Amino acid sequence: MPRVSVEVDGVRYDDDVEPRLLLAHYLRDRLGKVGTPIGCDTSNCGACTVLVDGLSVKSCSVLAVQADGHEITTVEGLGDGQNLHPMQRAFHEEHALQCGYCTPGMIMAALDLLRENADPSDEEIRAGLEGNLCRCTGYQNIVRAVRRAADDMRQAGSTEQREEARS
Repeated sequence: MPRVSVEVDGVRYDDDVEPRLLLAHYLRDRLGKVGTPIGCDTSNCGACTVLVDGLSVKSCSVLAVQADGHEITTVEGLGDGQNLHPMQRAFHEEHALQCGYCTPGMIMAALDLLRENADPSDEEIRAGLEGNLCRCTGYQNIVRAVRRAADDMRQAGSTEQREEARS
């Protein structure tokens, strides 16, 4: 049985895994990361999106052995336990969810989008989230939440830069 060594949400795991075990099942069943839902098992919906080395991937289309040696971030790894990540907070404050099933994947895909483009237009947000489906909301509040999080994260970044310059 292959052995994988991965860092998930800042914690290192070394495990023997079946060669055909999907990353989504490894995260949920082995590590208890149930914040990564499995919506379709066909990579169509994007609910299971996580970050691997900062890039969004649909964990139902990646084998656990392919994650060997990589850093994985799930939606559960974003906040610090006391405070929500700006993207999580924006989704909450902008009412960007109804049933919530797609929300973890939307948040993770949005973070990858902002990594590439810190100030996306509404059209760019919609294009960046194209592979993630929501069956409830109509997307308007999701777009608004991503825009708000982008603004908050840029603002926080400029504040940090000013504090570093003072030091």
